[in-house]
Amino acid sequence: MPSILVWALPLLLLIILVILYNTLVGKKNQVEFAFASIDAQFKKRYDLIPNLVSVCEKYMGYEEKLLKDLAASRTSFMQSSDDGKVSMDGQASAQLRSVMALAESYPELKASSSFESLERALSEVEEQLAAARRAFNAAVTDYNNACQMFPTSILASMMGLKVRSWFEATAEEREPVRVWR
Repeated sequence: MPSILVWALPLLLLIILVILYNTLVGKKNQVEFAFASIDAQFKKRYDLIPNLVSVCEKYMGYEEKLLKDLAASRTSFMQSSDDGKVSMDGQASAQLRSVMALAESYPELKASSSFESLERALSEVEEQLAAARRAFNAAVTDYNNACQMFPTSILASMMGLKVRSWFEATAEEREPVRVWR
């Protein structure tokens, strides 16, 4: 009986270690998958911006700075890393809200079918982006729990896995949209 215990105990420990390792890797991959979903929504949003700027330019001539800033944000976004994209999200959201709020002052723009179509598309993308953020935050919570709870915290530390941050609204995003004339 002791001889069985001599080889069964290390085998059992190895199996437990493999299960814990695979659990951590799975949770890390879920976070990366969830972020990829957010990134895809970012791309959809930024692909709509040139069309929005083009339609708005015809009607919002003296709001040119806002439209140029929005176009510049799109260019910067396309060239940035994942962390840069996350930090730029708040800026882009604020700029898009400002454009939509300003559009209220331009009845001809609001009546444009192109603008209405873009407004609906952006609204849909924003809803999908919000859902992707919720999924990301759920995946991050699950991952962070695994990285911080015993016994997986030991293995996570050995693997170099670090706690991730949630996708949170910036202070700027929490403020109401202000439209200056």
